[in-house]
Amino acid sequence: MATINAIDIDELLERVSELEPLIRSHSDEAERQRRLPAPVAEAMRDAGFFRMFRPHSRGGLELDPVSEYRVAEAIARIDSAVAWNVQICNASETFGGWFSDEASAQVFGQDETIVAGAFNPHRKAVPVDGGYRVSGQTTFNSGCHNATWLIGLADIYDGETLRVNDQGQPTTLLTLVPASEVQIVENWNTLGMCGTGSHDVRVENVFVPEMMAVPFVPLEQPNNAYDVPVSRMPIWAAIGCHSAVSLGIAQAAVDELVALGRKVPAYTENTLRDRQIVQTRLAQAEGKLSAARAFFHSALDEAWNTVSETGELNMAQKARCQLAITHAVISAGEVVNLVHSCVGATGIRNEARFQKHFRDAHVITQHAFVCESRLEAVGQVMFGLAPSWPFFNF
Repeated sequence: MATINAIDIDELLERVSELEPLIRSHSDEAERQRRLPAPVAEAMRDAGFFRMFRPHSRGGLELDPVSEYRVAEAIARIDSAVAWNVQICNASETFGGWFSDEASAQVFGQDETIVAGAFNPHRKAVPVDGGYRVSGQTTFNSGCHNATWLIGLADIYDGETLRVNDQGQPTTLLTLVPASEVQIVENWNTLGMCGTGSHDVRVENVFVPEMMAVPFVPLEQPNNAYDVPVSRMPIWAAIGCHSAVSLGIAQAAVDELVALGRKVPAYTENTLRDRQIVQTRLAQAEGKLSAARAFFHSALDEAWNTVSETGELNMAQKARCQLAITHAVISAGEVVNLVHSCVGATGIRNEARFQKHFRDAHVITQHAFVCESRLEAVGQVMFGLAPSWPFFNF
């Protein structure tokens, strides 16, 4: 399974533990400022957490997905926003294979690189000599304040006319733009995941050279540096990053309920841990969380083994990945619901983290790539139908 041995994973988990005091000391600041504080982002970068999926040839750790998810979940138990920023960068790293060796070296070959970005809505790309002039505004660019490069999609326009392919679909480019060329629109005003800094990003008539704007079609052959298994399952490795954060949030909620067990609620005499309903719901939460994690790790590990051996996934395997990923996110939301039902007024106090776990877990359940709606495509595949979710083509 793993491309890195157990002692190396333990080493990474030890790095997480060492950074825990720094992360916790900035958590409230991240919530208030709606972005990850620079000292935390820099510490995570220097510890190698932003390049866990990056190939060895580009200075990365080249982890298999499940190993990467284990580290990310450990970070999420401490702080969801930090883990989310780490995961968005790692998710972006999986698309490095689309670009040339020269482009991937310039962007992904630098230790200081932090990639952010988003795929919706598509920007407008007008061909010019040597590349494209790109304009448009995208939403949910997590980590944009600390990023050095922004990844995104752009549709080609000939003048004002959208260019389409033989199937009548837009011809879409996968683009990389330096952070110095974008404008951050400070509009990340949300219920939860506040510290992720997932603001809109706007580009206005920015020149993007051809090597930084490549056709976004199913990848047949990655560049030499990215000719590694993760390039053969980029969508699934990438969106699995969201599930790892959800599981970490849910585990933190369970752990903190156990720690709260000696609380005696107002107007009662028994502690929480002595109440049958709390005992039952704690057990249900742990069982649901453990089952979701086991399925998630199993499905993604199976996919990793397949692409390592054959270089591709069939449609049923893609559907299984999506099912495990979405199931993990939904289950994490259900776990925090169970915990929240047990903790009473402690669950609504800002000085306790239960309210944050509740908000954060439910925000992730709304993400387009992992929400309940994605199960429709899974069911379609199970019935032998063509999936309606377009990313099943990748």
